[in-house]
Amino acid sequence: MVTVEKAIIAKLSKGGKHFEVLVDSELAYDFRSGIAVSVNKMLAVGQIFTDAKKGDRVVTSDLEKAFGTSDVNKVAEIIVKTGEIQLTTDFRRKKTEEKRKQIATMISRAAIDPRTKVPHPPDRVLNAMEQAHVNVDPFVAAEQQVAEVIKAVKQILPLSIEEVEMTVEIPAKYSGRVHGAIREYGMPSEQWVGQILIIKIKIPAGLKEKFYSHMAGISENNARVNEKK
Repeated sequence: MVTVEKAIIAKLSKGGKHFEVLVDSELAYDFRSGIAVSVNKMLAVGQIFTDAKKGDRVVTSDLEKAFGTSDVNKVAEIIVKTGEIQLTTDFRRKKTEEKRKQIATMISRAAIDPRTKVPHPPDRVLNAMEQAHVNVDPFVAAEQQVAEVIKAVKQILPLSIEEVEMTVEIPAKYSGRVHGAIREYGMPSEQWVGQILIIKIKIPAGLKEKFYSHMAGISENNARVNEKK
């Protein structure tokens, strides 16, 4: 658990009231990014505040009214997930640069130079991103930003995206979970066959291994994923 002195503030205004929590910057960032995190470890103090710096606590009735619960962990999850996290400038810069490199690597794996038929190295993609003045959101998954970045980078670098068509067969029990996650990769087509949801989607070839892993993880290895040959 982070100390109060090293914690940062995450805040949210809801129902006409203001709510704040003191959190570990790394864990709050991970949680906001979709990584499983222990809320107890993320919180420096198990309290919800109206003003964390002054130590002014929220009254229970205001929590119930705004969030429908007075459970500190549940309220903290909502604040960190949907509110504003006051990251330091250095921390935000660090995470933004990490996300930029991640996106550049994905593009390098997924695209080729149509003139030479070989991939552009990540450093070349990063340079093109800089020339195109690409803005990267450190809180948004790299997969969700790749398409827009590619559009911008194409103004600088010749790119040809190699795609593969994937078919995912999902038992009904996991369909909602997988159905939501798969849209990070594009717009799929779907059909039900009995209790099995069949989804077909085209994704950049460079994301194939990540796609396999992602589908397996959220379906507890119960999704059948195949590549169209």
